[in-house]
Amino acid sequence: MTQPLLEWQAGTVTAIRPETRQTKSFTLALPKWMAHRAGMHYDVRLTAPDGYQTERSYSVASAPERVGTIELTVERIADGEVSPYLHDVVVTGDQIEVRGPIGGYFVWDVALGGPLLLIGGGSGVVPLMAMLRHRAAERATIPARLLYSSRTQDDVIYRDELDALAAGDRGFEAFFTFTRQAPPGWTGYQRRIDPTMLGEVIKPFGAKARAYVCGPTLLVESVASALAQTGLPIEQIRTERFGPTGV
Repeated sequence: MTQPLLEWQAGTVTAIRPETRQTKSFTLALPKWMAHRAGMHYDVRLTAPDGYQTERSYSVASAPERVGTIELTVERIADGEVSPYLHDVVVTGDQIEVRGPIGGYFVWDVALGGPLLLIGGGSGVVPLMAMLRHRAAERATIPARLLYSSRTQDDVIYRDELDALAAGDRGFEAFFTFTRQAPPGWTGYQRRIDPTMLGEVIKPFGAKARAYVCGPTLLVESVASALAQTGLPIEQIRTERFGPTGV
C-alpha cells in the first residue's frame, strides 16, 4: 500500500504553550489535516526573504484522535536554524509550512497491544507522549510504563500531565531519573539509564514488552543493547534517535 503524496501546507499557529525553559508546544491548525499514528513526525520548512530554505523534523505530540490540529513540541537548540525562530519569533496567528505525517516504523497504536515500555531522554519523550495520549484517548487498559531521563526536574517535559496520567490510571506508571540534579528529597533514580534500572522497570513485563526508545544516539544505542540482553526479542524494540543533548 503506497503512502499518499505529502504536500507542503501552511499551518496556522493557534496556541503556544511553554513546557520547560527550553521547550514549547505549538498547536497548528491544518487545512489538509490527515490522521497520524502515534510516533510519526512532520517536516517544518522555513524560507528566508532571499529564498534560502531550511527544514527540520519534529515528532507529533498530540493524539491521533485530535482532529484538525497537530501539536509539535520543540526544544530550543541554541545554534539551530529552525527552533530559535519558532521559540523567539513565531506568535499565535502566524503560519508555518509543514509536511506530514511521516513515518511508519516508530509507531504504536492500541491494536498492536502491549505491554508497552516507553524509554525516553530529553525531548525524546515527545513521540512517546503521543502514544500515551492515544492510549488514554482510547481508554485502553494495556499496561504501560515510561522511563524518562532528564537533567533536572525543571527539564521534564509534560511533568504535570504525566503525573496526572499515572494518578488516574492504574495501568500506567511513570519512572523518572535525573542525571545532574534531583529534586530535594528525591528517592528515585539519580543516574543515567543503565541495565540495572532497565531490568527493574521491565521486570513485570518480561519478554512480552513492546519497547519504544527515543532520545540522543548514545542513550538509544545503550538502552537498545541492554534491552536485548534482558532477553527482549529484537523485533519488539523500536528506536528513534537524534543528536546529543547530554541527557
